[in-house]
Amino acid sequence: QVQLVESGGGSVQAGGSLRLSCKVSGYTYRRICMGWFRQAPGKEREIVAAIYTGGGRTSYADSVKGRSMISQDNAKNMVYLQMNSLKTEDTAMYYCAGAADLDIWYAECPYTQEEYTYWGQGTQVTVSS
Repeated sequence: QVQLVESGGGSVQAGGSLRLSCKVSGYTYRRICMGWFRQAPGKEREIVAAIYTGGGRTSYADSVKGRSMISQDNAKNMVYLQMNSLKTEDTAMYYCAGAADLDIWYAECPYTQEEYTYWGQGTQVTVSS
C-alpha cells in the first residue's frame, strides 16, 4: 500500500525559504512520477513541480521556476521541494502526489492532478509580507 507523508511546512516571511519533504513507501516499481501540488483557499489545486524517479527529469510550474527545486533521495525514499524567495502568493496547502504503481516510462511527468493516484495529507505553507 502506497503511503505519502509530507512534512516541513510552516510560516515564513516573504523572501524566505522552506524545504518540504515527502516520505514515500509501498511502491513496487522504481520508475514513478512524483509531484508537488498546492491549493490555496478558493483556488484549484495546481502543479508546482514533478520529478520522474526513473531518471531524475524534473519540471516546474512557471510561477515557481527558478525559485524552487524538486529532488529525490532514493536511498531514503524521500522527495523534496526546496522553495526559495517565497512570495505571499505561495501561501497554500502543499501536497505530495504519486502516479500509479506501474512500470511506465515517462518522457515528462503529467501536470494534472487526475494523473496522480496517491496523495499525502498536505502540509501548510504560509508566507507573510
